[in-house]
Amino acid sequence: MVHAIFEDLDIVIVGGGICGLATALALHRKGMKSVVLEKSETLRASGGAIAIQPNGWRALDELGVASKLRSNGIRLERMHEIYLNGGKPREKFVDYSNIGEIRWVKRSDLIESLAQDLPLGTVQVGCQIFAVKIDANTSFPTLQLNDGTIIRAKKLHPSSGVRGFTYFPNGHGFAPELLRTIRDKTMAGVAPVNDNLLFWFVNHQYNYQDSKMVEDPKMIKQMVLETIKGFPQKTIDVIQNCDISSPSFNRLRYRAPWDILLGQYRRGTVTVAGDSMHAMTPFIGQGGSASIEDAGLSLARCMARKFQANYNNDHKDFKSKKMIEEAIDEYVNERRMRLVKLALQSYLSGTLVDTPYMLVKLIMLVLLSAFFRDKYAHVRYNCGNL
Repeated sequence: MVHAIFEDLDIVIVGGGICGLATALALHRKGMKSVVLEKSETLRASGGAIAIQPNGWRALDELGVASKLRSNGIRLERMHEIYLNGGKPREKFVDYSNIGEIRWVKRSDLIESLAQDLPLGTVQVGCQIFAVKIDANTSFPTLQLNDGTIIRAKKLHPSSGVRGFTYFPNGHGFAPELLRTIRDKTMAGVAPVNDNLLFWFVNHQYNYQDSKMVEDPKMIKQMVLETIKGFPQKTIDVIQNCDISSPSFNRLRYRAPWDILLGQYRRGTVTVAGDSMHAMTPFIGQGGSASIEDAGLSLARCMARKFQANYNNDHKDFKSKKMIEEAIDEYVNERRMRLVKLALQSYLSGTLVDTPYMLVKLIMLVLLSAFFRDKYAHVRYNCGNL
């Protein structure tokens, strides 16, 4: 028989990914203790690189981890796009100088930077959540771990493409730009992380056969090379020369803007952030930066503002269920329209690339021009101070 151990915790964050760790660090900066439960035996530092855009760097500056991440990544100067549909390839260049700071950061570097600034014991690994229930007496969530541990929490935050790295010991020689090639529903990109390391990705329409190779890097690499036949040779060479353990497969998810607009993001004192709240297509590169915004700044700020205000008023029950719910509602209201706009722009941009029909492309262009006259306004967004 497994004997349950009861622990009462104020804030439990389920998932030790970027969003979960950013939430914990933001709460720590505001003087609020939390615990991060991660099901893996170690923090999930594996994976590809993440494009951090100006809004993401502003959030990381607030969290106090931006400076050490900047030292590990090259600032990109432009994006070089190649379109292979039709006859002669078309090229387009987007100058980043008027957009702001854009760097590709290794996911492992970001995870480690966030985790290193957390108090010892904040992150608990090997914690598989078996069930989450709402306590009938207190209305607070109760978590049951697979080892029988029962945790009562007042607040809870849960937290196809191929990615890979290619390392060049003598330098890769690539310009500080994102090289992106598009053909039909396939998009391949190569970007420098530093002088020796290149990050690459290939997104294409998911099919059933993809699911059979997710555990075999050799098959993943072969599938990618078959998919990008006819792409620029420099892109093919980068993927051909990658370390065989590097490629990783992910099935890309998406949450439609109308789902975000109408969605319910609080149940009692439970809420979500990051991909759990707003998974979106990669066409505007905002998944990582938006997650840091909502978890790392907005959620912690709303909680701290609500609790500290009532604490200063000598409110004895400043961590009551009602107060927690009000703080979460403020967070959801603060983020909703920002996320709707990001998801809509991502959806329209992705459809513009994916569709083979000229009429649909024209409609997407009209909608993008109508709703997003400044198509880079989303990267200049300021989430505010922590």
